[in-house]
Amino acid sequence: MSHNISIVISFIIYLALMMAIGIYYYRRTQNISDYILGSRGLGAWVTSMSAEASDMSGWMLMGVPGAAYVAGLSSAWIAVGIAIGTYANWKIMAARLRKYSEIAGDSLTLPDFFQNRYHDKSNLLRIIPAIFILIFFIIYTSSGFVSGGKLFETIFGMNYTYAVLLGAGVVVFYTLTGGFLAVCTTDFVQGVMMFLAILIVPIAATIALGGFGTAVTAIGSLSPTMFAPMTNPDGSTLTFIELISLLGWGIGYFGQPHILVRFMAIKSSKELTQAMHIAMTWVVISLAAAVFVGMVGHAYLTTPLTGTNTETVFLVLTNELFSPFVVGLIMASVLAAIMSTASAQLLVAASAFSKDFYAAVIKKDASSSELVWVSRISVLVISAIAITLALNPNSLILDIVAYAWAGFGAAFGPALLASLFWRRATRNGVLAGIIVGGVTVLVWKQLALLGLYEIIPGFIFSAIAIYVVSMMDKEPSKEIVETFDKVDESEI
Repeated sequence: MSHNISIVISFIIYLALMMAIGIYYYRRTQNISDYILGSRGLGAWVTSMSAEASDMSGWMLMGVPGAAYVAGLSSAWIAVGIAIGTYANWKIMAARLRKYSEIAGDSLTLPDFFQNRYHDKSNLLRIIPAIFILIFFIIYTSSGFVSGGKLFETIFGMNYTYAVLLGAGVVVFYTLTGGFLAVCTTDFVQGVMMFLAILIVPIAATIALGGFGTAVTAIGSLSPTMFAPMTNPDGSTLTFIELISLLGWGIGYFGQPHILVRFMAIKSSKELTQAMHIAMTWVVISLAAAVFVGMVGHAYLTTPLTGTNTETVFLVLTNELFSPFVVGLIMASVLAAIMSTASAQLLVAASAFSKDFYAAVIKKDASSSELVWVSRISVLVISAIAITLALNPNSLILDIVAYAWAGFGAAFGPALLASLFWRRATRNGVLAGIIVGGVTVLVWKQLALLGLYEIIPGFIFSAIAIYVVSMMDKEPSKEIVETFDKVDESEI
């Protein structure tokens, strides 16, 4: 009983801090720009930590270790793809998106940017992307609620349904109240907590096993395939399709709205280099540690984990290695990972509805304060749908994330790259790419063709559609081209 009380105290301290941040920024949120993008006022540290905390989520502390627990180093190809994709996103996309989104009518959302970039009068470049954002973010957010459910179920023995509702309730509270600034500030705190937790747990387990050399020997003796990066757990060789499917996670970064919006919100593009260095240090160390958590857990835990329980290896290790109060703090970091991403996703999805549906189609003369309240109501509705999807306790976190990740990567990645870097890209070409990419992922996932991760065909077909339709279309107007050329010259 005292064990649980110590953990509860740690959780209460953490949750009270997060809610206090939400209330504080509730008082500072005056308009829709504050609520959606923080009036473009983020510094390098908050931008970098917020981007990575909202990116990694519970799947870094639960999904990746679970995969490594089963497959060892062969699962690390996901981490390699993610690290490369993260770097490419910061290096290629960040600065130009920051500049162009402000030059293009001070765009606050990705659909907003697409419409303003091509001067689209039909609203299709706003509405179609918003539809895909709502579809895939409902799926993505449900993965966070599944993570929260597994966390509270594992630690407190709670009923899974109640556990999901508890975790979701906290996320909804501070997203609902504080908006973007609350989400980014809590992301900074949560990013630090996640980083410390993912380092402390494998180090403690390694020491408990007798040191690094002893731990490596123990891992290898239990399963000879654990240190074979090209070998599956059943002893078969990793195929080319399996390898590119794992590495393919990297290309998804070019289309993730909840990450890209952080680039749009930084004070100046000049701060992005420092932010990138901070972010990459965090990502590389954290992902390497996450893989090792699963591998060392394989050796340390005497009772094997099976099925969806493999994704609780980080939680189980923590419970066995530390005192109750420390367990509470580390578990709070898991909740932090879950909350940081779920809140970011809820905010982007709500923004898509309020700014890109409500203001564009339903009530074009809606005031800024009205849009803030529409966004907040949208958070509640989207959360309710995501919670419903999360109520299946047999859901694998990594599988859910992979589906939504592919949807965004294929629908928006090629479209954004073309919009930012190809002056010949046209409105119809980009619209075709968004539709083809998103639909390909939805269809390919159901058919499970060739065992290939759906982001690969989705991204390729989207890029082809953009090129073919743009080349068949008439050239963009002089005004669009001139604006495109001004972006590199700007000092924003």
